[in-house]
Amino acid sequence: MTDPRAGSGRRRTAIVDIGSNSVRLVVYDGPARRPAILFNEKIMAGLGRGLEESGRIDPAALDLATASLARFARLCRVLEPDDMIAVATAAVRDAANGSVLVERAAALGIDVTILSGDREAELAALGVLSGVPGASGVVGDLGGGSLELVQVGDGTVGDRLSLPLGVLRTAGMRGRIDAALAQGLEAAGWTEDCNGGAFYLVGGSWRALARLDMHLSGYALPIIHDYRMDPAALGELAARIDAADKAELKKVPDLSSARIATLGQAVELLEAVVRRLRPAELVVSALGVRDGLLFERLDADGRASDPLIVAARDEAASTGRFPEHGDLLDRWIAPLFRNDGPGDRRLRHAACLLADTGWRANPEFRAERAREVALHGNWVGIDARGRAMMAQALSVALGDATVPVDPLPLLADAPSLELASGWGHAIRFAQRLSAGVASPLTDTRLEVADGALRLVLKPGDEDWYSDPVERRHRKAATSLGLQPELVSRT
Repeated sequence: MTDPRAGSGRRRTAIVDIGSNSVRLVVYDGPARRPAILFNEKIMAGLGRGLEESGRIDPAALDLATASLARFARLCRVLEPDDMIAVATAAVRDAANGSVLVERAAALGIDVTILSGDREAELAALGVLSGVPGASGVVGDLGGGSLELVQVGDGTVGDRLSLPLGVLRTAGMRGRIDAALAQGLEAAGWTEDCNGGAFYLVGGSWRALARLDMHLSGYALPIIHDYRMDPAALGELAARIDAADKAELKKVPDLSSARIATLGQAVELLEAVVRRLRPAELVVSALGVRDGLLFERLDADGRASDPLIVAARDEAASTGRFPEHGDLLDRWIAPLFRNDGPGDRRLRHAACLLADTGWRANPEFRAERAREVALHGNWVGIDARGRAMMAQALSVALGDATVPVDPLPLLADAPSLELASGWGHAIRFAQRLSAGVASPLTDTRLEVADGALRLVLKPGDEDWYSDPVERRHRKAATSLGLQPELVSRT
């Protein structure tokens, strides 16, 4: 059987991540800058539980992790990744018997690299930079055995620090975590704060904390990456956690029951971090060490490429009819939106790339399908406003749904959604004119002049224009406060 990856530039990479709390296999497939997750499985082995007292990994935890690694090795023989990376963090690093698990993994064909605290911090920061290219402030990666802190800014990784303050190690330290953090920072000579930037939260326990905050606040977009939290509201969140019982917390959507026990330590540690580092805001990152491992393998051009555009282009290649059409659409409608800033230009480009992704849906639901892809897709490098704008543009492009539907008005202001509607009308016009092929767009161009939206055709190409095209032309012009005009000239 022919491998569909052959000659495509796509790679399949398996990463085995042996953490202090969980052991996980993630298999990535797709473009190197932003591959999709093909498979993701974890087991909460708890390798770091009791480590502070005994200095050793519990034998039962070792056996559970070993069984998981055996399954992961078998799966990889079937999934056939191009390469496999296996890393272990604090529990294996610090335990007297950590080498036992490394040896068992080797016998299964898994070559494990034990990351130092400094290396773990660097990879967590690179993971954040891969998903939040403009990240500026401090990254905090909270695992079961350690807390890594690292400065980021201007696309680079700065000073870093690893402290033995993971959620499993602090289980008996409630009320003393602030002092332990202060002592660790002082001993390391860490005097830096976030310098007006953000604190980026990495790790399952902090993501669980954010999911609870999202639930309690009634947030309209249930996507954890780039979720923003107010540092000043942590005290209230901590009080809610202390007052809640376990049964109540289990009802929170997508909150792992295995993380509930660590919520108290997670919020207490985060409060301590906020007091010391004074971040302007808290930003959750779904990307961390594993993503950092992928990101550091890229060359300079690969790192500099836009993860949103790369992922949207890959989605178009997978689900659209005309993979190259999105880039052409964006170039064709660009003259109508010369006042768009760089941030909005990239959102418009991504919307154009996704404009054909709903074509297989029932005609009554194509707009809904496209809106769903834009709003809930596994994108990074984009905030809630950006998702809402892409969703509104595609709602208009595929269904003429000019009035934004919930939750879009809760995520973006009216002027932003109005601008996105303009993109949608322009895309809708282009798609009717072109029928998804290149020639009608390469043979024509748009101009804005004298209060008119002009479609300029070459002499002899007038048959590109018909009544259905004229209706889309008029609608696009009206949405921009212009009059439609047809011009024939070279």
